Amino acid sequence: MHSLEQKIRATQSRFALIPYITAGFPTRATFWQQVEELDAHGADIIEIGVPFSDPVADGPVVEDAARRALAEGMSLELLLSELGARKHSLRAGLVLMGYMNPFLQYGLERFARDAAAAGVQGCIVPDLPYEEAEEFRLALRAQGIALITLVGQNTSEERMRLYATVSEGYVYVVSVMGTTGGKGSLPAAAAETLARARKVFTVPLALGFGLEKTSQVAALPVLPDAVVFGSALLRHIDAGNSAASFMQNFVNN
Repeated sequence: MHSLEQKIRATQSRFALIPYITAGFPTRATFWQQVEELDAHGADIIEIGVPFSDPVADGPVVEDAARRALAEGMSLELLLSELGARKHSLRAGLVLMGYMNPFLQYGLERFARDAAAAGVQGCIVPDLPYEEAEEFRLALRAQGIALITLVGQNTSEERMRLYATVSEGYVYVVSVMGTTGGKGSLPAAAAETLARARKVFTVPLALGFGLEKTSQVAALPVLPDAVVFGSALLRHIDAGNSAASFMQNFVNN
């Protein structure tokens, strides 16, 4: 069992909590404080976004965070260096979420080695389809890093079965058709997507995109094993609030 799957399975009677935060947000000087607060206040896995200039799957909140982080000089190389200096102090699992271009520029095998040395356990790449993923998947797997599968409403059961043959850690189930950061109740199709995924995958399911509170998920007829939240957290931090207070409010709502 992959270490990320172990993190989620260990939560048993509750949803595993997976906050997302963009590397270098809100500033390079304060980013690691936010990560440490997430880690200390209940995060089971922390997804760290690799800033990129064209984040096609992300809404305006994450896009703005990436733009600001890039303006401050945050890069994949700098992130791995700073993460490596802190990996032994963090309890949560660590996942990098980013687009393929920065990984290609870094070099896939070099990235896999450096990411493993920095304590990274998984990667999510929204613009990397199954048919083009083998080289990166093998480079990551050689270092014990899972390439996390993304599925959504438009992912057929047949295609899910294809992904199931290579999925490790957990599967990221996208709750909406569109970009990150939606508000309000989850669409009925989110439960249908979860139900199809539950039939196919043996690894845990994490539901994300548009989540602001756990009560959105608790009402679904089919439940995920973990919840991912990003835009709501970024808005909370950008308003001058702490990651710790967000975690406390999120768990209680």
